[in-house]
Amino acid sequence: MSIEDAKARRKALTASPTDLGAQATRDLSGALNTLLADVFTLYLKTKNFHWHMWGPHYRDYHLLLDEQADQLFAMTDPIAERVRKIGGATLHSIGHINRLRRIRDNDADLVTPLDMLAELAEDSKQLTASMRSAHATCDEHGDVATASLLEVWIDEAERRTWFLFENCRSAESAR
Repeated sequence: MSIEDAKARRKALTASPTDLGAQATRDLSGALNTLLADVFTLYLKTKNFHWHMWGPHYRDYHLLLDEQADQLFAMTDPIAERVRKIGGATLHSIGHINRLRRIRDNDADLVTPLDMLAELAEDSKQLTASMRSAHATCDEHGDVATASLLEVWIDEAERRTWFLFENCRSAESAR
């Protein structure tokens, strides 16, 4: 099979019966793949902090972060499948995630519990802003299905941010 034949076959195999159009597919797939990279990054960061939590509020924070990580992971498949439904290609590897992500890693050996929560709260706010931006792209192209998913995830992200914020605030005011 020639390279041209392989490309033609791949194009036929990845075609989607959407009416959104090629530009919409490119724009929406790009926004969703970047969002997916951020969600995977925030998921792993949340699990990292969950695994390395310590201190007097260990159990509460440990459980909170586990719950939040589960919510983040639950978003990954619907995001990737939405990209495929609209005719796009989704993430292929950890390297691909690394190239697209905007949320930063934290590889520090020791992070205080309050710093963990505060960092995750800021990351959650950043993720919410990214979802709002993706929603604007949906509006631009009339993609109500993706917009609807994003609206639920924005609400969930705001709740995660709120819980993290309140835990930081109550701990700060108790000093």
